[in-house]
Formats: sequence, C-alpha cells, structure tokens
Amino acid sequence: MTEPLVIRRDDGGITTLTLNRPDKLNALTPALFVELRGHLDALRDRDDISCVILRGAGRSFCAGHDLPAIASGERAPTRHFEPETIDVLEALPMPTIAQVHGHCFTGGLELALACDLIVAAESTRLGDTHGQWGLVPIWGMSVRLPERVGRSTAKELMFTSRRISGREGLEIGLVDRCTPDDSLEATVAALSAEIAANSPGTNRIVKRLVDGHPALDRTQRLLHERTLPHGLPADMAERMGGSTR
Repeated sequence: MTEPLVIRRDDGGITTLTLNRPDKLNALTPALFVELRGHLDALRDRDDISCVILRGAGRSFCAGHDLPAIASGERAPTRHFEPETIDVLEALPMPTIAQVHGHCFTGGLELALACDLIVAAESTRLGDTHGQWGLVPIWGMSVRLPERVGRSTAKELMFTSRRISGREGLEIGLVDRCTPDDSLEATVAALSAEIAANSPGTNRIVKRLVDGHPALDRTQRLLHERTLPHGLPADMAERMGGSTR
C-alpha cells in the first residue's frame, strides 16, 4: 500500500499536516501538492480546528522543488495549481504554524512563508535558490519574503541564494521563534496549545483584521476595526450575553 504524501493528524482541535517524502527530504512534486490541497480544502470550513501545524517527516522540513520530477514531465492538474495551493494555505481562517527543521529551501520556504508563524530549529538551513538553478519565482517568494524581512534583505537573499541558519532567520525577522533542535517539537506543541486555549473565533477574526486590508492607511484601518466588520466570535458572544462590547 502506497504511503500518503501528506499525513493529517487531528488532536484536541489542533491539526498537524506532515509532508511525507522523507527519503527525498520532502521535495515537492505535483502529486504531493494534490494531496496537500485536498487536506487544506477540507480544513477551510472546520470550525472545530483552532490551529494548523505544517511540518516535514524525517531529516528536513522541505528541500524545495523536486527538479527530477519536473524534468520527467510530471505536471499538476492546472497551470497554477501549486501557487494557488499556497494561497489556500495562507488563507486558512485559523492560525497556522510552520515547524521547520533541516532543509527549508525555495518551494519549501514559500510554503513556510504562507503560514502565520514560523518556528525553526537552530540548525535549520533556509534559503531561496531560484537564482542558483536559473529559475524565477512564481509561487509567491517575491511578495511574501519582502513582507517578512524587508525589500533589501529579501533581495540579498534572493540575489545570492545564500543559506542562513534558524538563528540568523530569527535575527532578520524571517523566523518568529528559534529553538534548540531537540526542543522544536515541544516548542511548537506548547505554542499551538497556547493558541488553542484562546477563543478560536477571536483568533480567526484577528487574522482577518490583520491580513485583510493592507492597502488602507492607518487611520482607515483603525476605523475599519471599530465597525466590527466580522462580527463577534460565536464562542464569545454567548458568554457576553450578545453584547458587542
């Protein structure tokens, strides 16, 4: 029986998605994206899920594109299926955490950047290697990486294909938390539990408020928040007797 390329586990309102090609350092293929998309589509309407963790099996989070698979002619169902799947990950209504260890290059980094938070082991190696292979980004790197680290730092990383450690990733703002390798899983478990202990409805609304209107200026965003554009979280409204404040 063929092993799934993405494994899903649900536990106490926390869903873990594990990229499952450990022998290939979880390099990305169209078939893996098809399985990942199926899980993401299933999660979009799940009100009982408070947090999603994305991780990799074996020695690495994800080494990037599987170039031999591309060369062999393996294709996704539609032309932009892979970047659209990353968009779906980014748009999940609940908080998401990338649990990163080992290699996290190019396509793998693009997956991590689509998550709300990135937690990395100290020995992690992160980088964008498009330039090394004569490729150009079409999965969101040129947008999400500068949003994370600023334009000039993003350019330096992209121009050089330089790999950085989890610790340097923390220093430049690419990574939100960096832990010793043997503490990574426990750190992410504690963080996800802390998130899940809060109101899931509030967290979803906060995510929509923070992500929703980057084109508005600061005053407009303040006014927008005051209108309660997304209403009250159902799990909190009942406790407040229907009050809006």
